[in-house]
Amino acid sequence: MIALIKTPNNKLHDLEFVKPIEDILKKNNVNFKSAHYTKLNKKLIKKADKIIISGTSLKDNNFLTYINNFNWIKECEKPILGICGGMHILGLIFNGEMKKYQEIGLTEVIFKNDFLGFHGRHLVYELHNLNVESKEFKTYAVSKHCIQAIKHKKKPFYGVQFHPEVRNKNLLVNFTNL
Repeated sequence: MIALIKTPNNKLHDLEFVKPIEDILKKNNVNFKSAHYTKLNKKLIKKADKIIISGTSLKDNNFLTYINNFNWIKECEKPILGICGGMHILGLIFNGEMKKYQEIGLTEVIFKNDFLGFHGRHLVYELHNLNVESKEFKTYAVSKHCIQAIKHKKKPFYGVQFHPEVRNKNLLVNFTNL
């Protein structure tokens, strides 16, 4: 079972950033349960085989105020995929530095090494104002301006700055098949 942790703080953003992930999981017959990060209980994390942390809109960064809600990640050994804001959370939990950089729309990303089945050049959909860098993660993909895909050096934690639920849906499917 996959625990899908939602970061949006309003229904419209939930429809835009979480529902597409849920639809991809349903289409691929993946069992999942969704919960907002403020209502997350330890039972859901304990039952989950894998975890996805969703992204949200440009101005909906309230989750950053509650970064301590994610301290459980430090002890977690299960595969985690952080999407956009989810990548920010992973980086910050592991002493990363947040930087301002905006990308909106289609962006070319170059995967230097295989990353959840992706390598080489890909067009991805971006919608972010921030980017995170942490020395505890290896960089797997970059755009002209910032880091786009990371993996923790020791744990099965993956982060993408872009939104695979919009374009590049196979990345989500590949994560569920780890």
